[in-house]
Amino acid sequence: MMNYNETKEFKHDFKKLLKKFPSLVEDLKVNKQYRIELFHIKNIDSKSIFEIQGVGNTVELQFFKVKKFQCKSLKGRGAKSGIRVIYAYFPIKEKIVFLEIYFKAKQENENRQRIVDFTNTNKE
Repeated sequence: MMNYNETKEFKHDFKKLLKKFPSLVEDLKVNKQYRIELFHIKNIDSKSIFEIQGVGNTVELQFFKVKKFQCKSLKGRGAKSGIRVIYAYFPIKEKIVFLEIYFKAKQENENRQRIVDFTNTNKE
């Protein structure tokens, strides 16, 4: 069973997007189950999760982006909703920490500084 946590920045992003996309709570739950857990636990690649390169990934800590995030509030767009989720994955602990969620129409790429800051505060 995967353990999930969120940074305060993620919570802030999520709350802001929730106003525009009310289905986001349920959408995140579905994406955890059918995207993230299948990818990391069952090794089933749905071509929706991509490792973020150049951020110092190690055996203990890796960073990923969910690109094909299905959002019911964006009817008719399916997995091409434009919502992106950035998370840190601790393979040994089977733990995921959500770092950022954003809508691609408002922000082109992930905030790499958040990843660097998270890495610096989570060195073991």
